[in-house]
Amino acid sequence: MAGPRHDPSLYRDRDVVAVRRALVSVSDKTDLLRLAEALAAAGVEIVSTGSTAATIREAGHAVTDVSAVTGFPESLDGRVKTLHPGVHAGLLADLRLESHERQLDELGISPFELVVVNLYPFVETVASGAEGDDVVEQIDIGGPAMVRAAAKNHANVAIVVSPESYPTIIDALGAGGTTLAQRRELAARAFAHTAAYDTAVSTWFADDTLSSADELPAHLTIAAERLETLRYGENSHQRAAIYSRAGGHGIAQARQLQGKSMSYNNYVDADAALRAAFDMVKPAVAIIKHANPCGIAVAAPNALDEIASAHLRAHECDPVSAFGGVIAANRTVTLKMAENLRDIFTEVIIAPDFEPEALEVFKLKQNLRVLCLPTDWEQERLDVRLVSGGLLLQDADRFPDDIESVAKDWQLVSGEQPGEAEMQNLIFAWKSCRAVKSNAIVLAKGSATVGIGMGQVNRVDSCRLAVERAGDRAAGSVAASDAFFPFADGPQVLLDAGVSAIVQPGGSVRDEEVIDAARAAGVTMFFTGERHFFH
Repeated sequence: MAGPRHDPSLYRDRDVVAVRRALVSVSDKTDLLRLAEALAAAGVEIVSTGSTAATIREAGHAVTDVSAVTGFPESLDGRVKTLHPGVHAGLLADLRLESHERQLDELGISPFELVVVNLYPFVETVASGAEGDDVVEQIDIGGPAMVRAAAKNHANVAIVVSPESYPTIIDALGAGGTTLAQRRELAARAFAHTAAYDTAVSTWFADDTLSSADELPAHLTIAAERLETLRYGENSHQRAAIYSRAGGHGIAQARQLQGKSMSYNNYVDADAALRAAFDMVKPAVAIIKHANPCGIAVAAPNALDEIASAHLRAHECDPVSAFGGVIAANRTVTLKMAENLRDIFTEVIIAPDFEPEALEVFKLKQNLRVLCLPTDWEQERLDVRLVSGGLLLQDADRFPDDIESVAKDWQLVSGEQPGEAEMQNLIFAWKSCRAVKSNAIVLAKGSATVGIGMGQVNRVDSCRLAVERAGDRAAGSVAASDAFFPFADGPQVLLDAGVSAIVQPGGSVRDEEVIDAARAAGVTMFFTGERHFFH
């Protein structure tokens, strides 16, 4: 139902609003006393709650407890404090209207010109591993109500939801009050803040049932905050920015330790590199160019420096394409790996951590972007993609940690059961295939890629590309295909190049033709029963 309509002629102009009374209730006490000191110096009456009031009072500033305003004590373990007409009438009164001003006088209620509220630390509580009632108690009720009330009434009230805005308010106190433009901007931030908070809460409730639910959520809300405006997008004529989701713990939350600012394409490639490197359980490195791997490898057996070994083996797959690439490592980057990179032009390197000596080497490459993953980084459970007029949501395509046990269920359709080393190589190739854009073919030796065919519109061309890039290394390698071979011509390219084994999903109406080709060549072939398209 629509709200009441008012005659515009009744509204009085209010651009600069002097702050005489402020409601302050914050869980984040950062710079609180700095703000309180400025308010007190400006003669502002401070109304506050609980621990906020205690903190301000202990610093020697006068505070009016909210219970003195409401005439009702804080109750139910603090669940009920500010939900009262004595508070909300003071927040919502539109003093551009004489009728609202008269009614406040009749009710004996004083208006607020400033509200400083940040909400209970719900996201942080969830991130700490808390569960059940411990999380529920961090669902703020009164806070969002005050924030939304003040933001709605921004014509009269300035709403602050973050210590980042305190300097704006302190300056405004010295200038005689807040301007309408300032209050409108603060209101926009406030509504975005409560929207993100509500999204975090609803996501927490949904996560409890998502794994067992038959369907994905009926309603999906995604809240994100702009972290940085980028120079441009995929191309120079496109605007771009990087946003952080509430509770996110991925590439957007990585710390940049050195180098030029990240670009849109840098972020895309770095995320693709993480996808490839962290599919591996052993120390691994992935090198990405234009969102596709040009090399993936795990450490050689008995390597003295495992992550340096993995990098060299990944680089050897396609040194030409690795020029200007983006690198991800799933272990701490060592001095040895940094030294190996000294003469290789690299755009970005991202890892869980870096040895101090490695960072000293990287300082010699001033343009190299060095990113450190957040400590709680993990692969996403859901994939979201925008389409015209909406978005697509799916379970993320992830391998189980015990992929080796899953491989025991693969169907051997041609040749003999491989030995342990060959089987590990096949598992590596199958994992690597998931990180390659479809149609995807991976050739691998010793758990390192030697040839990759990606993004072709038919599987035969992907086979040819992988073999061409591998050259002589194709002989004796194993091959993985992200989807079934519709005809025998694709695997025949691999067989002619001398591959020793092939792993693929199977499921084509011409599977028998493909199997016959492998048998004729005396080559082992497995069907996994599961494909890994990546578009």
